[in-house]
Amino acid sequence: MPVFDLYLPLFWQRIGIALVCGGIIGLERRLRGKSAGILTSILICLGTEVFVALGTLITADTVVHPLRVVLQVVTGIGLLGTGVNMAKESLVHGGTSAAVIWILAVIGSAIGLGYEYGGLILALVTVGVLVGVDLLEAGLRLRDGILPPHPPFRRNRKR
Repeated sequence: MPVFDLYLPLFWQRIGIALVCGGIIGLERRLRGKSAGILTSILICLGTEVFVALGTLITADTVVHPLRVVLQVVTGIGLLGTGVNMAKESLVHGGTSAAVIWILAVIGSAIGLGYEYGGLILALVTVGVLVGVDLLEAGLRLRDGILPPHPPFRRNRKR
């Protein structure tokens, strides 16, 4: 039975769960003023869900195996996450946003493979980790983890 059928409630259930999962993670990111906000998170989660769901429709008789679809999603998301990382004055920014993009793809893949509630639990755990670690760091008054830039390397040449 194909899952990618507009007339099946399961199709809309998976779309809805992908929207909710991406939305709650995106809302947390937007409230903190991070680069990957609500719209980006929803589109990553929804797009991954659709690609993986379409990949599961491919049978073993075809040239493309469904596992290849998942692997290509991983590659594409890695490239997208790399674009979020930025270096400024020898400091790297955006590592958490890149990691959130990875987990959004994982959640979308889980939903596309039929593990809707597992994807929802992963989204809630992700928000819990993002908020919980921030509260823990604030409570313990930990530093941001950003080190001051090192002085540039200069050779002492004798002339």
